[in-house]
Amino acid sequence: MIFPALPRRAFACAASLCLIASAAAAQEQQLSTITITGARFTSDPSLMPIGATVITADAIRLAGASDVNQAIRKVGGVYGRQSVDGSQDFSLDLRGFGSNSSQNMVVVVDGVRMSENELASAVLSSIPIETVERIEIIRGGASVLFGEGATGGVIQVVTKRPAKNSTRGVLRAEAGQFGYRDLRASVAHARGALALDAALGKQRNDNYRDHNAYDQSTFSGGAQWQTGAGRIGLRAEVARQDAELAGSLSLAQFNSDPRTSTTQQDLGTTDSDRVTAFAEHRVGSLDLAADLSKRTKESTARYVYGAAVYNYLYDSEQTQFSPRLRHLARMDGMLNEFVAGVDLMRWKRHAVNDFSTSDASQKSRALYLRNELKWNAAHDGRLAFGARRESFDKENVAPGAFVPYESLKQSHTAWEVQGSGNVMAGLNLYAKAGSSFRVPNVDENGYREAAMLKVQTSRDLELGLTAGDSAIGGTVRVFRHALRDEIFYDPTRNFGYGANTNLDPTERKGVELDAHLRLARVWRISAHLQHVNARFTAGVNDGREMVLVPKNVASARLSWLPGNGHSADIGAQWVDRQRNGGDFANTCATPIPSYATVDARYARQAGPWEFAVSGLNLGDRDYYSNAFGCRSGIYPSDGRQLKVSVRYDF
Repeated sequence: MIFPALPRRAFACAASLCLIASAAAAQEQQLSTITITGARFTSDPSLMPIGATVITADAIRLAGASDVNQAIRKVGGVYGRQSVDGSQDFSLDLRGFGSNSSQNMVVVVDGVRMSENELASAVLSSIPIETVERIEIIRGGASVLFGEGATGGVIQVVTKRPAKNSTRGVLRAEAGQFGYRDLRASVAHARGALALDAALGKQRNDNYRDHNAYDQSTFSGGAQWQTGAGRIGLRAEVARQDAELAGSLSLAQFNSDPRTSTTQQDLGTTDSDRVTAFAEHRVGSLDLAADLSKRTKESTARYVYGAAVYNYLYDSEQTQFSPRLRHLARMDGMLNEFVAGVDLMRWKRHAVNDFSTSDASQKSRALYLRNELKWNAAHDGRLAFGARRESFDKENVAPGAFVPYESLKQSHTAWEVQGSGNVMAGLNLYAKAGSSFRVPNVDENGYREAAMLKVQTSRDLELGLTAGDSAIGGTVRVFRHALRDEIFYDPTRNFGYGANTNLDPTERKGVELDAHLRLARVWRISAHLQHVNARFTAGVNDGREMVLVPKNVASARLSWLPGNGHSADIGAQWVDRQRNGGDFANTCATPIPSYATVDARYARQAGPWEFAVSGLNLGDRDYYSNAFGCRSGIYPSDGRQLKVSVRYDF
């Protein structure tokens, strides 16, 4: 399936939604301007989210990141665990949440939440990397603005707006080992008040392992109309993915041949369509905004065990409506930003497999308020506080099941207080405190022991220090998340067959360090370190380590940019050992070993052309980051892969 057309009904629905969407904030920005959306609005750069990491389009291009997921790992220093389906969407882990990391992190693209009521991770690789203006990484609890599942943090992707009266485009092709091919084209045109953009992508990778090919086709397109005091627009996104599933290995099989496959007929597909209508308008000092988005997704899977064949179909639909307002006021040299909004979401899924049929639905309603005050430019003093109240209605219908019908209402309140200020020139101190939460999703409630799972809560604390400037500087963060009723798969439950459950109290505490140094004019060094202690704090496992969480992750990059058309970038990452996914008792004598990898890229630019060569895992290290049993359930990571690419900008 290559670049399939979006269903007509989706376009018709989006067009009608656009007509009723409210309007919202902010004048059109040039592409070179960096603005921050920490309060879900395009905002004053001085109101950048406290303690956030911002990855610019220039940094993404220098590192040669081929997709958004890779940019977050290579440039942002976020630890990623390789996917088990052969896709480029590594499971990103903010603050050490292991196999449930994607459920404790919210992904937002241009204000629209991509994280959903399923165990599946947000597919960041489907976002055209050439259209990204910046990526904002907000570590730590952020449920007030972004809702449930934001205990580990938030990743916001902001795409470029076409510059006025201009046309620009990119053609790019990349090829490499293991049958890797990547073709992309994007164009944006703006004339007068109208701006149009479109992007196509086709990726194919046979991957390192046997029977592990992955094929993805994507389309993204939009239109927007500048109204003078705001804008209205419509976006459509399509993604088609087909995967061969290689299966897991035992430790003996991995040591013998990590490229081997234990399955030869298992397959999976995912088709996703999303349409978003948005509007923005400014009235004096008041900004109004709204996003209305509808996403449909169909996932299928086939698993073969001997002569038995099992088929699965999941068909889901999600609708989001997020009206919000912001008031900016200046008084006595101070800037005050007040934000209020409502998030309404409706999600439903129909599942069919060879054992049963079930329908699940969830509705959520949330109200949030947040106020931030900034004063005294010399001391950069800031104080922010906010709260969110969100309620959920869940329903599950499964004819023939032990419990054929279930319904549950759940609600929770999140809050936050943040402050920062310069203690001296070039030295900024900040602190955060708050409460965040996560609601069990339909997949987790679908495989449990007894009653529907409780809401997971966390008390969040963070203290940070930022020093230096663009030439030399860094940020150090000390954090603690004290969790109650953490939602997790426990392999010791259900008479040893495992089940999702609410764990005894747990915590995540540690230190993060980001640093950068410019040497002379052409060299730049950046480094990231995460030390996290993830453990039980009560119950039968009191004091034991959580599974699939490396205690230490360190990465460093060296960039060379002489300004004569040449550029180079080399990076290394070291990941500490970690407990396998089934080792709650910490008794397995063979944990996942530590490993180190190196990647590099060299590029030569000649006018509008760029030619590059790059390599991943240059040491060809045999390693793995996924193991769900003691010396079993291993999914090997990729070996060395060399690539060449050519890009043309017009």
